Amino acid sequence: MFPSINRRRVVVVEAPCRLHFGFMDLSETAERCYGSLGLTLEGLATRLRAEPADDLSASGPQGERALGSLRLLAQQLPLPGGVQLTVETAIPEHVGLGSGTQLALAVGTAVARLYDLDLSPREIARLLDRGARSGIGVGAFEQGGFIVDGGRRGEAPPPVVSRVPFPEAWRVILIFDRGARGLHGPEEVEAFRRLPPFSEEAAGRLCRLVLLKALPALIEADVASFGAAVSELQRVVGDHFAPAQGGRFASPRVAQALAWLEAQGVAGVGQSSWGPTGFAVVGTEVEALALVRALEVRWGDGGPLSFRVCRARNQGAAWSVEEAQRPGLQTALRMARR
Repeated sequence: MFPSINRRRVVVVEAPCRLHFGFMDLSETAERCYGSLGLTLEGLATRLRAEPADDLSASGPQGERALGSLRLLAQQLPLPGGVQLTVETAIPEHVGLGSGTQLALAVGTAVARLYDLDLSPREIARLLDRGARSGIGVGAFEQGGFIVDGGRRGEAPPPVVSRVPFPEAWRVILIFDRGARGLHGPEEVEAFRRLPPFSEEAAGRLCRLVLLKALPALIEADVASFGAAVSELQRVVGDHFAPAQGGRFASPRVAQALAWLEAQGVAGVGQSSWGPTGFAVVGTEVEALALVRALEVRWGDGGPLSFRVCRARNQGAAWSVEEAQRPGLQTALRMARR
């Protein structure tokens, strides 16, 4: 037993999923390497509850993975007690939506709030070895919106150098392949090791594309120009990764759906991270729903592909602390958004 622990305290954390649009510089010889861009989404999230306990435990979807993060934290932090975690919902694993980083950050934030530890998401990411290559997951957790990170230098997660609110009217169509999974773990590490050299010319082209086309288009709410920039970046990066994932996109079925969307005039299409999840950016919800209906007719409802329309999320993770004032009283709820 541990003294001075409020056994009634419960912390709830909800961490949103994110799209990873790709890297700007895949050369590891520069002072800063990689540099990436991505978008935070509503609709798919990891939500968990943490309560004081005598030991460490976790249950629910991805409970073992959450317990691994919890144990790693406990090895590095002077926790005054144990933690019982309950994962209520989880972002699907290994489909390109950032499930690992969001779960780890949610676990770390829950523990920090439970025991009043002064830890930022970036510090939690470092403790749990997340965000080593890309800062998009940490940025999505902290701020939401459309995020560009400044590339990796050293061990800390890459810094966010630009965060722009995504236009409220725009929608993102997600394309899932139930029969595929993206590269992860040792296979991902080996894939990066085997990538061919990335030219300075290509890196400069992609950096200009993000700075001088994608970001201004977002601020001006020009979906066609933004989409064209994202699609061009996806072509360059996807072709670079093709030897590791079997083509520009990891799933041939998702690739077919993306090609059909491009044929309908959708400018912004691509694959999130290692996939297999594909995405398309459109200007209105009406357009997005009409396209999804057509996709379902063409590829069949209940087949290997499924489709979903999402809003962007222009805020980060949410957490709450429930704490009884005295026995028998209704708990007070304090909400904070990062």
